Amino acid sequence: MRSYDLSPLFRSSVGFDRLSRLMDSALRLDDAQLAYPPYNIEQASEDAYRITMAVAGFTEAELTITAQENQLLVSGKPAKDEAPKTYLHRGIAGRAFERRFELADHIRVVGAELVNGLLHIDLKREVPEAMKPRTVAINGAAKAQPQIIENKAA
Repeated sequence: MRSYDLSPLFRSSVGFDRLSRLMDSALRLDDAQLAYPPYNIEQASEDAYRITMAVAGFTEAELTITAQENQLLVSGKPAKDEAPKTYLHRGIAGRAFERRFELADHIRVVGAELVNGLLHIDLKREVPEAMKPRTVAINGAAKAQPQIIENKAA
């Protein structure tokens, strides 16, 4: 396992401590945990993204999508079959799953749809007006006149 020293980054920046936690959690993940269900992450435009997950055999009622702060949680729990089935070959995994995605700041879940066994989750980056770059006026010496105080003798 590799270890990264991010202390030089912390000397000249503020607020990147979350990056360290994110990298630590990414290094702890197991490859087997990432195998089911398969998914794609695509960038639709500069500020729009789409996560597509292959969830064959799941209905909308069996899937749950939860967005909280900077995390997206997608989970699926198949309903119990009343009648037991005998399979000669079982290649479609219908087991319960839980998949977490770390979202960057200002990423919002716009919507989700289940089409032909694919769950599409649309995301959009929405930067608040207060966070967008703005021009700050510079007050020069010509605009600021010194205040003159007069002393009147009685």
